[in-house]
Amino acid sequence: MKNKECFIDVHCHIDRYENIDEIVENAEKNDVKIMVAQGVTQETNEKALELAKNFKSVKAALGLYPIEAIKLDEKEIDNIIEFIRKNKKSVSAIGEVGIDFKEDLENHEYQKKIFDKLVKLSIELDVPIIIHSRKAEIECIDILEKNNAKKVIMHCFSGKFSLVKRIIENKWSLSIPTSVKNSEHFQKIIGEHPIEQLLCETDSPYLHPDKKWPNEPANVIASYEKIAEIKKLSIEKVKKQIFENYSRLFSK
Repeated sequence: MKNKECFIDVHCHIDRYENIDEIVENAEKNDVKIMVAQGVTQETNEKALELAKNFKSVKAALGLYPIEAIKLDEKEIDNIIEFIRKNKKSVSAIGEVGIDFKEDLENHEYQKKIFDKLVKLSIELDVPIIIHSRKAEIECIDILEKNNAKKVIMHCFSGKFSLVKRIIENKWSLSIPTSVKNSEHFQKIIGEHPIEQLLCETDSPYLHPDKKWPNEPANVIASYEKIAEIKKLSIEKVKKQIFENYSRLFSK
């Protein structure tokens, strides 16, 4: 890994801010020197690439949010996949992608078909895939297992603990959002999940640790602090382990 050990926000939406320079600078001042910016549409994929080019600390994850994906036909989906493939040298991860049955009640099979394509793309490019799995946790896990996916990050996972056990058994990672400060669910995940399979995220500008708006990558340290508290480790030990976890998954 070329990066020096630091705090890491593995899932954020930096493109949502008007004051991007200030947000990145504040993160870097707090030693958050790796931020994985998520693409959710073709426009935000292009923005993630631009951000990664402009800021050394920002990495580009290119993807297609499931609720955005169902607005597109198969040719448009394939065009986005080809765009990601053409930019593979600059792509650190595939994300944010997945299945969402909470917002969409009608296009379940189409969502699964698109997700399957994106899982195959992540394996082809040998990069991590960052998963959104709202009310579709079983379906996401089934497709990942079917494809024998290895570099998997379950973003803000809210599924049952029987499914958390499947994630552990598959040696996939869970990213702990800063909302863990007020969430018994994520606190329990920390307690049950091996620290070697944990990462941290803000989902900025969402999920502020103190229920404020907006959240920002600098606040990712709140996730580290809660892991340290629950695992009874020093913050430095957690920082070192999370960095090792990130380095094992990400090559660029």
